[in-house]
Amino acid sequence: MFACYYALIFIFYSYLVEVIQGQSSECSCYLQSNNDADDDEPHLEFAGGNVHLITTKERWDQKLSEARRDDKIVLANFSATWCGPCRQIAPFYNELSESYPSLMFLLIDVDELSDFSASWAIKATPTFFFLRDGQQLDKLVGANKPELQKKITAIADSLPPSDK
Repeated sequence: MFACYYALIFIFYSYLVEVIQGQSSECSCYLQSNNDADDDEPHLEFAGGNVHLITTKERWDQKLSEARRDDKIVLANFSATWCGPCRQIAPFYNELSESYPSLMFLLIDVDELSDFSASWAIKATPTFFFLRDGQQLDKLVGANKPELQKKITAIADSLPPSDK
């Protein structure tokens, strides 16, 4: 019986080491009711750089209209303040927003906008959507830095030179 416990502990420990070292191909928090969440927890640590915090459906519509007007691709990060992988990738997301000013980076808290997030069928956080004219171009689930970088680079490289 103790051998089973040790095996489970070893597997869990190995997974944690992979996540910490960034070797896991996908790291995400699966959504569930989070009644213990601290409502006063700041969102500012997630929204830095050139990241726009979306707190209402109206703000979402406003930013999508701006993106259409400016012919920008939108990268929408559906995240949660209590999610470890979301916290882990937030500084990287902020850095990317500064490196790619031709893209519009948005941050949506799935707990604050739960109905809106549900309309996007968010099952795990972080979930990243790439949008053009409000239509989905691509999607990434999990805090996978290399894959996020790869997708952003591919989209940025596909833009006309005047948009870069």
